[in-house]
Amino acid sequence: MKKAHILDEIKRTAAANGGVALGEARFEAEIGIKRRDWFGIHWARWGKAIQEAGLAPNQLNAAFDETKLLSSYARYTQELGHLPAAGELRLKRRADADFPSWNTFGRFGSKAQLVKRVREHCQSNADLASVVSLCDEYLRTANADSEDEEPKADEVVIGFVYLIKSGRFYKIGKSNSAGRREYELSIQLPERPETVHVIRTDDPSGIEDYWHRRFAAKRLNGEWFDLEAADIAAFKRRKFM
Repeated sequence: MKKAHILDEIKRTAAANGGVALGEARFEAEIGIKRRDWFGIHWARWGKAIQEAGLAPNQLNAAFDETKLLSSYARYTQELGHLPAAGELRLKRRADADFPSWNTFGRFGSKAQLVKRVREHCQSNADLASVVSLCDEYLRTANADSEDEEPKADEVVIGFVYLIKSGRFYKIGKSNSAGRREYELSIQLPERPETVHVIRTDDPSGIEDYWHRRFAAKRLNGEWFDLEAADIAAFKRRKFM
């Protein structure tokens, strides 16, 4: 993979993240560029890649922030009695301004990767033994190596974000029925639409907005986009968000 492409993605995702470069795990989970694509080829450390992209990683602050994030997630898990779903993280933030924003947990990568880190954080704290057990239960049924986050029993899927193709263009929208929107569009469009991929989610509006912003430079009109193969591959990597 070309260095220029990786640098462009680092800059683009940092701009969408308030000017802060993504961590290695989150970057891989969101973009699909793996460590093997750059390690020992273009850079020896992720921090060097960030610096070459013109960004300045702050390792001390990042370490402090991660400890706070893991502790907040663990305490909230203990409060709920189960690992929180994305919607519950949003609700907690709205009720408690000191609780981290729900999307900051994405820096750890997939949910399985986050749960692994939470488990490690809790092992040294006897008060959080119940959280360790909940993490173990989740990891027994989750594929820890998967890039896709699958919903568990506590995560109520209430909708879908879909990618539909008609002609050479693509539509990104949301629906509470994976097949109904395709049928509705088939009545309106000259070419029958084809569903490329569907992401299950408990936050259809938020996840739809995420993809609209990610592909904003390729937006044509409304929810229609002129996407490339790499864009489609990135969307298809997600099964649940």
